[in-house]
Amino acid sequence: MENIRWGRRIRAFRKLKAIKQIDLAKQIGMSTSVLGQIERGTREPTIKQLETMASVLNIEVKELMGGTN
Repeated sequence: MENIRWGRRIRAFRKLKAIKQIDLAKQIGMSTSVLGQIERGTREPTIKQLETMASVLNIEVKELMGGTN
């Protein structure tokens, strides 16, 4: 399931950068609840959300995609 893969990668990069979920949510202008849903794979992030998350995490969107594209 693609949503779960996105969520796991977002969570992994967030933890690697030592950013709390609430802090990332604030930085990207999203509620903690929505970010939690994305990380759990129950909600699909939009392209804009992915771009914003990647920017805040200082990575490329393709890294969130697994670096395959």
